Amino acid sequence: MKNLRLKAARAGMDLSQEDLAKAVGVSRQTISAIEKGDYNPTINLCISICKVLGKTLDELFWEE
Repeated sequence: MKNLRLKAARAGMDLSQEDLAKAVGVSRQTISAIEKGDYNPTINLCISICKVLGKTLDELFWEE
């Protein structure tokens, strides 16, 4: 399932996939794969992404 909330939050902060990737210590391809729903990130990576974007785990990763 695509993660449009992550993509929207990243874009809302005017960050590229590369910018977010550098901030959390992964490759741009990893961020792309998470947004496309092709990769299930570890909880630690989810937390790192949330900290950079100023969001909670529920806001970015909880499936309704």
